[in-house]
Amino acid sequence: MSTIENAIEVILKQGMLPLYFNADENKSVAILKTLYNVGIRAVEYTSRGPEALSNFNKMIEVRDAEMPGMLLGIGTIKNLTQAETYYLAGADFFISPGFVPEVASFLIGKEVLYAPGCMTPTEIIAAENTGVKFIKLFPGNILGPEFMSGIRDVFPDLTFMPTGGVDTTKQSIETWFNAGVSAVGMGSKLISKEVMEYEAYDTIEKETKRVLDLIEAIRN
Repeated sequence: MSTIENAIEVILKQGMLPLYFNADENKSVAILKTLYNVGIRAVEYTSRGPEALSNFNKMIEVRDAEMPGMLLGIGTIKNLTQAETYYLAGADFFISPGFVPEVASFLIGKEVLYAPGCMTPTEIIAAENTGVKFIKLFPGNILGPEFMSGIRDVFPDLTFMPTGGVDTTKQSIETWFNAGVSAVGMGSKLISKEVMEYEAYDTIEKETKRVLDLIEAIRN
């Protein structure tokens, strides 16, 4: 199995991809540990602040020492320089808010998963034609499950995951899965700024476990 296939398999097995950023290194690591302890094996850390790279390096260090089997990916990748930097830092997969052809070529050439954000069939076709296998539907709250239902048959060889606006409710998650997605991206609805600010890691643990159980029940 290739590294790309393995990353996709891990994300699809859990059915959701938690994503977050916090400027505080200690909080970033603590959240990662919390997610790992509840069974998460793939996490997206978003590159959304000047502290992101140093935090990510620390997270990789702790992951390597304490969290076997955890894939740590980087999100909000918008250019090749960022992709090269985080590739050297050891990111296991890369996610963008949009499709960046040169990033796709670089990462696919390295056999690393690249999941670009796409909002139109034209963008999805362009991504597919470069060898992309995994599409992030973004922003999910604008596109909605109906969009996924409408394009599913046109792209039978691609895997889809909406990010943005996916609620932690059974209705929201079930509607997306019924529309044809294989996983859901979970950001602030799962790991809110308030929860991070107050270091309510028990809340993150309980909510993540609840969502994992919901997804398992929906898929069964």
